[in-house]
Amino acid sequence: MKKIGNWKLSTRGGSSSGREIGNSSQSEAGFTLIEVLVSSAILVILAMGFLSIQYVLSQNQVSAWRNYLSIESANVAMSAIVHELRDARASDIGSYTLEVANDQEIIFYSDYDYDGVVERIRYSLSGYNLTKGIVEPSGSPLSYPLASEKTKVVSDIVQNATQPIFYYYNSDWPSDTTNNPL
Repeated sequence: MKKIGNWKLSTRGGSSSGREIGNSSQSEAGFTLIEVLVSSAILVILAMGFLSIQYVLSQNQVSAWRNYLSIESANVAMSAIVHELRDARASDIGSYTLEVANDQEIIFYSDYDYDGVVERIRYSLSGYNLTKGIVEPSGSPLSYPLASEKTKVVSDIVQNATQPIFYYYNSDWPSDTTNNPL
């Protein structure tokens, strides 16, 4: 038997201690093909599981961000509506402050841009969009020509488009819940 480093070379198949080359009865160091394939399959399954969890978490984050943007858009729109309604007044031609009050539309008069002229302001729901229309008075005598209405989308992600977006309450609210909302 000849020794080469940590290896012993056996030419006759005899038994001796240590690692031997040429002895088929003793296993060689390393991994078999089956072991490599099984461990690779386990690694692939774990990686796919991790990526699936990552995908679900990212989708939840996107959904939460969209919900936040929807709520923020609604808050901005409602703040503007509340501010303009609190400044509502009779029109420059003597019309009542509130022209229309429906479930999906409200029309009133207010000086929203503080130029000393009262504009006709309309908020309405069009599909999933909350739109704002503004008519400046013009002419002599003054009038509010509806053809000159300038509209813009205030919020484009209204979620409850089939339900009323405007509710109206009388002066007995909150003690009178039977007759409120009107």
